[in-house]
This record gives sequence, C-alpha cells and structure tokens, in this order.
Amino acid sequence: MLAPMQEILVVCMGNICRSPMASAVLQAEVERRGLQGRVAVESAGVYGGHAGERADSRARQLAKARGYAAIETERARAVSEEDFGRFDAILAMDEGNLAQLRRRCPPAQAHKLHLFLDYAGLGFQEVPDPYYGPLQGFENVMAMCERAAPRVIERLTGAAGVAPPQTL
Repeated sequence: MLAPMQEILVVCMGNICRSPMASAVLQAEVERRGLQGRVAVESAGVYGGHAGERADSRARQLAKARGYAAIETERARAVSEEDFGRFDAILAMDEGNLAQLRRRCPPAQAHKLHLFLDYAGLGFQEVPDPYYGPLQGFENVMAMCERAAPRVIERLTGAAGVAPPQTL
C-alpha cells in the first residue's frame, strides 16, 4: 500500500525570493530520493502583490546555475484559506511570515505552522529576506535551503533511510 501524499507549502513575504528557492530545492530533494508521487511541494506568500510573477531574476539565475530548474515553473501567489486544510506542513521563512500565518490559520490547523529552518531541526534561525541586498544574500538563502531540504523531507516522510536510486 502506498503512503498517502504529503504536501509541503513554503511561505515568504511576496513569494518571489525565498519560498520559490526553497520550493525548487525541496522538489530536487524529492526527485533525488525517488519520492515523486509521495511528496508535493509548493510555495506562496503572505502578501499577494506579486501574484502571477516569476521568481526574482537573481533567485532564478542562482537556482538554475545550481541545477534547480523547477524554479522556472514557480509563479507567485498568496496563501489561500484552503491551503491551511490542504497542506501537511506550512513552513514560513521568518517570524513575521509565521505570525501572519498564525493570525489567519484556523485553530485546528495551527499544528502545521512552523519556521522552515526549525522544522528542519536547524534551530530557530530565520531565513533572511535577500530582496533588497546583493547577490550574496541570495547565495546565503540558497545554502540554507540546501542544508534544510533533506531534513524537511525526512521529517515529513520518515524517509531518512531512503537512498537515491543506483545508476549503473
């Protein structure tokens, strides 16, 4: 019997920097572990002003250079009320985003809300918003996402022992 689909939503402010980067890295981790069809990842923002836009060009450039092509399919959207019921984990990039999610989330779904890095077991550290800074800020965010992604997938699926498929 197949395990039920597990769905992750990563959330930042406008859904054009941090959450699309995290989503692309998580999607690559899902593929690396052969968990397609068992784990789905999406991103959203607490602010909907960028709805329909692609990820920031710096985020796309960096993600593509590191092999995370899924960032090209990301389009900004705001968190919807339905998301609280649909997703198994809703992971905010910082305390401000988490506070906004908590204000909107039905009490019965509040257990799904976490900080991205905390959910990964990396402590309570926030993922800083790189939007107004230099490319180095985006590189730092990418490194945080890469460090957290395997642990997020392990926690959600209990798949710590799942090895990537062997190639001959």
